[in-house]
Amino acid sequence: MPLDTTEPQDTVDPQDVVDPQDTGDQQRPPAEVRFAAELERLRENDAGPRPPGWALSLTGARRFVVGDDALGVTRKFVGDTALIDRALVTLATSRGLMLVGEPGTAKSLLSELIAAAVSGASTLTIQGGAATTEDQIRYSWNYALLVSEGPSTRSLVPAPLLTGMAEGKVVRFEEITRCPLEVQDSLLSPLSDRVLAIPELTGPDAMVFARDGFNVIATANTRDRGVNEMSAALKRRFNFETVFPIADFATELDLVEQEAARLLERSGVGVAPRRDVLEVLVTTFRELRNATTEEGRAMDRLSAVMSTAEAVSVAHAVGVRGWFLRGEAGGAADIVECLAGTAAKDSPDDLTRLRRYLEQQAPRRDGEQWRALHAARHRLPG
Repeated sequence: MPLDTTEPQDTVDPQDVVDPQDTGDQQRPPAEVRFAAELERLRENDAGPRPPGWALSLTGARRFVVGDDALGVTRKFVGDTALIDRALVTLATSRGLMLVGEPGTAKSLLSELIAAAVSGASTLTIQGGAATTEDQIRYSWNYALLVSEGPSTRSLVPAPLLTGMAEGKVVRFEEITRCPLEVQDSLLSPLSDRVLAIPELTGPDAMVFARDGFNVIATANTRDRGVNEMSAALKRRFNFETVFPIADFATELDLVEQEAARLLERSGVGVAPRRDVLEVLVTTFRELRNATTEEGRAMDRLSAVMSTAEAVSVAHAVGVRGWFLRGEAGGAADIVECLAGTAAKDSPDDLTRLRRYLEQQAPRRDGEQWRALHAARHRLPG
């Protein structure tokens, strides 16, 4: 029956249209949403050759991660740019990429940024853990449909690996060494033969062949080494890259200030973090992490992770504490209160080491905030 165009048609209220760039109250939208405008500019100006299935060329993906002032693309990862080049070259081959390093060195952030640049999507993510199963990696079933209809593509529920292979996208596997060995090895065939078998199905549906663009980025922190050691067969299917802590003090300070300011704004804090307070915080973290002072004096190393990510978390807590309790930006005394939760995670002896640092090292420094840090040492619990 032809459509009667004289009848009133449904209209759409512009207020009902959802803007895909409007993140609303999402705490942390994925990279492809947060930086959608930058990705679009890079695609429009990307004249380089693209590997099959990639959304950007290698140079375009590199610019997305390390920044490009001419295009208004911000730098998102502070680290060795040669590492970015090697990682992208690895993904353009048939080998997976394994990012290893200390906790808090931005391995997960780097994997997210690279996946967003290469595939335009970073949400095909598997979170490794003791409870992770093969179903969460490959596929599972809608059991109501499975019972009523039997195995079929309708009753199949794809997991990130199957989706990534079928659509030609990068799959992220976070904390892979937290998974049991037999679960890790479910990646062997997809990474070597580029195929995933579904034995419950028959015919062409029983095999999913990877499309161009598919690959895997996995992460593992060095403190988990030995928890579930990877098999030699799986290791051979990855190129390993180590992500190191930030070596330069000024670079780390700028990063902590930038990220803390962003988090504080998101938390409704009306003032920016104080630079002099952050200088004390970052210096404290670096010295406790390296077990040596800037002057070269040896000191006890904390077993807790004193990473840049933890420093950002403490800076965020200092700002929240100062603003919501007193209506100010927060000071060095708040650092002591917030450090306690970081230092007490792994060993009760870390609180003793932290107290020794506040008593012995803080008084050697000049400045109002260092004096406040020393004066607040009694606020440590215990």
